Amino acid sequence: MRLLIVEDDHEASGAMAAALAEAGHQCQVAADGEAGLASARAGGFDVLIVDRMLPRLDGVSMVETLRREGDQTPVLFLSALGSIEHRVEGLRAGGDDYLIKPYAFAELIARVDALARRRDTGSVQTILRVGDLEMDLIGRTVRRRGHEIDLQPREFQLLEYLMRHAGQAVTRSMLLEKVWDYHFDPQTNVIDVHISRLRSKIDKGFDRPMLQTVRGAGYRLDA
Repeated sequence: MRLLIVEDDHEASGAMAAALAEAGHQCQVAADGEAGLASARAGGFDVLIVDRMLPRLDGVSMVETLRREGDQTPVLFLSALGSIEHRVEGLRAGGDDYLIKPYAFAELIARVDALARRRDTGSVQTILRVGDLEMDLIGRTVRRRGHEIDLQPREFQLLEYLMRHAGQAVTRSMLLEKVWDYHFDPQTNVIDVHISRLRSKIDKGFDRPMLQTVRGAGYRLDA
């Protein structure tokens, strides 16, 4: 991950950057609030680590400015000010977490990782890709090598589920439950019919079939 550290204590920021780099993160350091604001505006960071007490522009004002401008990058405040009032002020300003100095590097790294996971979970995926097959969940379109494929609503649901589980064997019972909302086997060939139709649409005319039957297990979409 790319992290921005906004900290005016050079020794503290250097030690912090070294610990985070050892954990596999890339760090950029800004020594005051205005420099931090400029770097954050440039974008490309996964988490901002911001000290509250900064020269030129304090950390709370810096984060408030970013939030007003629509920047939702997760922010971890660092501060020696640890009262409930100070923590509440930081969180209300737009901070996502608040770590009181002095702190252990292990806890700092854990909190940074947690903020990044929270952001990933909250992100909305609108395009699915498996090999040369692409599905647009907003436009409800499917293309393979740029050629648009016309799918019926149930076929679209079926392909979406297979793409979200690409490379995995998906059983008939999983498809019945997740695509048809059946929690029992209706003893019909509905899955076979839809798989056959879907296979003819996404594989016909292409040199490499993607939708495969896994003997004794179910089906697999493979890039």
